[in-house]
Amino acid sequence: MSGYTATTFAPVQGFIEKSRKLRDLYGASLILSYLSRQITNLADSSVICPGDPNRTKGLPNRLLIKGRVSEERIRQALLEGWGRVLRECRGWVEEKLPEYDYHWQRQWTLWQNHSWEIFWGWGDSISGAMYDLERRKVGRDWSAVNWIGESSSLSGTDAIAWNELGSRQRNPKELRYSQEKDKIDRFYQQLAAVLEGKAPEETPEGKFLDTSERVSLPELVKRLVTHPQIARRIGEDFPQLDRSFSDVIRRPNPEWQTPGRWTGWFMGDGDKVGDYLKHLSEGENADDRLKDFSQAMRDWGKQFEQEFPKSLGRVIYAGGDDFLGVVYDSRADLTGDTLPEATQTLKVNSWNWLQHLPEKWQEHGQKIGLSVGFVWAGHSVPQRDVLQHCREAERRSKNLGRDRLTLRVVFNSGQFVQWTCPWPYLSILDCYCDREGGGNWGHLYNDMAQLKARHAIAPSPRSDDLEDDPLEDESPGPADAAIAIALANIYFKPTCAPFTHLEPGTVGDYLFRELFEANPPPHGTQNPVQQAFINWFDDLVSIGWHFRR
Repeated sequence: MSGYTATTFAPVQGFIEKSRKLRDLYGASLILSYLSRQITNLADSSVICPGDPNRTKGLPNRLLIKGRVSEERIRQALLEGWGRVLRECRGWVEEKLPEYDYHWQRQWTLWQNHSWEIFWGWGDSISGAMYDLERRKVGRDWSAVNWIGESSSLSGTDAIAWNELGSRQRNPKELRYSQEKDKIDRFYQQLAAVLEGKAPEETPEGKFLDTSERVSLPELVKRLVTHPQIARRIGEDFPQLDRSFSDVIRRPNPEWQTPGRWTGWFMGDGDKVGDYLKHLSEGENADDRLKDFSQAMRDWGKQFEQEFPKSLGRVIYAGGDDFLGVVYDSRADLTGDTLPEATQTLKVNSWNWLQHLPEKWQEHGQKIGLSVGFVWAGHSVPQRDVLQHCREAERRSKNLGRDRLTLRVVFNSGQFVQWTCPWPYLSILDCYCDREGGGNWGHLYNDMAQLKARHAIAPSPRSDDLEDDPLEDESPGPADAAIAIALANIYFKPTCAPFTHLEPGTVGDYLFRELFEANPPPHGTQNPVQQAFINWFDDLVSIGWHFRR
């Protein structure tokens, strides 16, 4: 049958973001890929996007199929796959802890039926099917599960998963959490133990589940599917992990008396991929062009994950044009004396890798740019907040022109500094030279602090609303970037490409001309180009002080 089917499901970002541990992220990614696989199995060779749909890892959730596949068949395939995941997870827990009476059957059924919303579009052409899909997505019809009892310590929006969840003998209006706490504590201690292959009464290490955590059913499932026994029970097409999580260390270690560790998190996405796909879908041989594009991006994602330096960290998922990963130091024997040096080395290695990321990106051969957010996060920043910072940093890269990097340093207090720069000019951070010919960023940082205190240079307030361009905020007064340009001329030497052709003392003028005069903001403050450079340079100094010193 001629025509095309476009389909997707939701919520994807919401499913991923409710994560406390790295294991949650992996589990969510594996489940999403598995659900996409259940849909592509319906069409087999008729799948246009994604390329190589039989590969278990990294499958995107937006699918394009040649021919008509009914919405009901897609819905049935996805829900059957999701039901299989839930059934095997629940069955494993009940088998390993048979001494409990379980009253949670109804809650598992509710999560099976109400976790996902399926969208479907149909058209005689590829563009027609995509348009129909987007049109139908406007009319969402999704209902969440109404939870009872105390809420999850992770998301705070769903009930704690334990054997008496949903028991008719429980009256939430009369029964206080304190009366159930001992029972829940015992259940979680034993579950954490059996997940690690120990006897229920043994003390677990917290590899899969920390005994202090209280998670909801879907949050628990994301942990359980990373267990090899459960993954094999789900099926041969369920992706399994090839590395443990014990090497990711963030928290302080009381035994070694070491402070917590900083980690880096990066999230990237191709620029204007929707427009690019629309262009490929027009004209003759659109099927082949789209399939080639999808295959190229899938191959790139697989290669990117396999070739990512294990000494630097790991890629959590690489679904093609979007990816997420973490950089960290895996050595467990670092002491208070060696940790600062190791952290500095990790920052340097991360920075060197980031500068070469555009070259790696171009290996897929497609004419699309890349926007990335990189977050250098303190150990006390919650996992969910780290992911939110990653998304905001990536979105800022897109909002400020695309094809660039936003580098954000997030402190344990939750405060952060950030800087956004096009890829070709990132090396400006390596061109810094203090007044004594060294690399002490304190010289420039202190100069900027003094000038701002005396109102000699005035960065405009930044907006937290990323839908608005921060360069359009009201300025405290007429902006003049002459001082910022002069500081850049003094402190930055033309020692790195693309600045090596410049005369000493002209780097600031070059940056102002190439980055801002050539691409002025459309509207906003008085002297918007001048104010934009002041803001950018102020961010540069903050990032240099906190990340490159």
